[in-house]
Amino acid sequence: MALQTLSESLYVVLCLKVGTSQQLTSRRDVVDITELLENKATNVRCMLSGSRREGFRFVDSDCDYMFWPTDHPVLWDLSQAQFYNTHTDKMILCDSSESPPGFTLLWLPLEEASRNLLSACVRINGALYISSTKYRERYIRGSDEVHGPCSSGTHGQIEYDYAHCFVSEFWPPSASSWRDRCLSWPPPCVVNDIIRSGCHFVAIGHKLGIHTDIEWRISFSQAEQKLVYAMNHTQFLIYALLKMFVKEINYGLSEEEKLLCSYHIKTAVLWTIQQNAIHDWCPQNLLEGFWVCFKLLLKWVYEGVCPNFFIPENNMFLNKVYGEAQSQLFTQLYSLYEKGIAFLLHFPSIRSYIMNALCNPRLSVCTDEQTMISEVRLDMELFGEVDINSVTQDNLHRCMKYLHTVEQVIRSPLTQCQIITIQKHTATMLQCSAFILHDMYTTTSGINKQIYIADKLSCYMLKLAVKFGYVSDLLYIAMYFYQTLRHREALSVIEMTKVKLAQPSLMYNRHVDPERYTEAVGGRSWSTKMRHAVAQDIKLWKNICYIDELILEQQSCSLNGGSYLYIPPFILLHMLEFLCCRHAEPRRAQAALDDLQVLVHHDQGVLVPVHLRDIFWEILGICQQKTGNHQAALYSYEQSLRQEPFHRIHNATRHRIQDLH
Repeated sequence: MALQTLSESLYVVLCLKVGTSQQLTSRRDVVDITELLENKATNVRCMLSGSRREGFRFVDSDCDYMFWPTDHPVLWDLSQAQFYNTHTDKMILCDSSESPPGFTLLWLPLEEASRNLLSACVRINGALYISSTKYRERYIRGSDEVHGPCSSGTHGQIEYDYAHCFVSEFWPPSASSWRDRCLSWPPPCVVNDIIRSGCHFVAIGHKLGIHTDIEWRISFSQAEQKLVYAMNHTQFLIYALLKMFVKEINYGLSEEEKLLCSYHIKTAVLWTIQQNAIHDWCPQNLLEGFWVCFKLLLKWVYEGVCPNFFIPENNMFLNKVYGEAQSQLFTQLYSLYEKGIAFLLHFPSIRSYIMNALCNPRLSVCTDEQTMISEVRLDMELFGEVDINSVTQDNLHRCMKYLHTVEQVIRSPLTQCQIITIQKHTATMLQCSAFILHDMYTTTSGINKQIYIADKLSCYMLKLAVKFGYVSDLLYIAMYFYQTLRHREALSVIEMTKVKLAQPSLMYNRHVDPERYTEAVGGRSWSTKMRHAVAQDIKLWKNICYIDELILEQQSCSLNGGSYLYIPPFILLHMLEFLCCRHAEPRRAQAALDDLQVLVHHDQGVLVPVHLRDIFWEILGICQQKTGNHQAALYSYEQSLRQEPFHRIHNATRHRIQDLH
């Protein structure tokens, strides 16, 4: 097969694995609008960075988050202070005079800052400098570990890195030459946007610098994200293929033994694109593009120099790729180079894609995205993205601020993906507001009229949320009615929800009957699909009281660093029906409990996702304990402890077991 034909076929295979340009756009749109709304409603800014922000959804794609305060801007010189309110903003100044390229010291010219920041400072020659080491240590959470400038840990099967940093709205002087290099790529509008956005400072110093524990690294994460967005789809898939390649050569190595990383790969791709190494970045040239990037990487390893894309004087190989390790890595890469592009067949994960392309040469004529991915699959992914990126507030003022931000944003030009994301976030904020408002007036000595008005508002917000959200959002109304002792109304909502969840066309998580779904809502708007044919897990935010029976689990989740309880709608449905009927209709209550037991014991991961089984068993135990069946409850609690601790509710489970004894 000709190299160009193979490249085209591989392009299609990679689209199916990594995502089409349409999928990437929807993933990015959801993250972008979520971040915009969240950051306008809080005083601490947050940014998802790394591979997930770029659009990758590999199984091992971790979540990298950057957080920074809005009232401590970083300046490159004091003249920039004129753009800030010196009464509310506490300035930080850069001092790069003794730091290697790409690093700087940060100091407080007026020695004014928050108590939290002052405690991370050290005094050098009479000036107050922010220690990157001390600052980073302040944000290590629970069992998390230090990973570079980040606090690193896992939640379920997802790995995360949290980097607490600072921001400058001004472009670094040391990167001023970068604009001059941008003659052909990226486009001027992207260049201007990047320079206007400034840079960040992450809490890690240069290992060979004289101020390692105090220095901060200049981070261009936001700029790199904009550059990846500016890639065409062939360039992005070449980047993906190179990431797979590096993962393969690092397989089985410890963190210390890994010399190449994804950041080196990204840098090689950016340099290759900017240097016009290939005339036409199209599907037919995918393997040629990979080969050119690989050769540049090989050259860098030979020279021991990987120039940072924005500050070339910053050699990113300086700490690791040198001496014997450098020689061994070069030998390994050169032996692959001698085999030619066919060396990719030596790596299992990549070989499967290439063999698929070789065995299906007709794939080269299927580059039309509309024929690659079905409508159902696109919907499934999009609704999953919206759900994963949902946000919650536990403060009524912030909820109102968030809703006000939504009111402003909906006047802007928005994509369809962003519109349904806003819809779902609006529904979530209304639900949070309803339960917070109820809690405010039942835990304080509010007068009857105030309680009545608050209740009316809460009911109105929950019913309004159903007009924006998923089918399963009806269960928030049922929870509210149960919590306010309106069992008859709760059961009415439960019956309505049962009917809707029993629809053969329902999409729940990634489970759906494609034919029934297409027949019911195919070709209709995402908004319509979401309201009529999609259900998701019910999220109980740790700091909001939804129903008293699960407060203990929420507290345990919170104490152990978790944020939500994720409860499948089918589990919550039976639990609420049992709770509402257990005094007035014991037979119906027993039937609901029987249905719950069948789900927990016999579901094959369709209605009861495997990773959420700790909370399923817990809920079954709670219901069994309420019937007085302590032996069955004990068994259920013990089963909960044996599951993957996704919700981190083990403290609550042990407490319930002690109560039984």
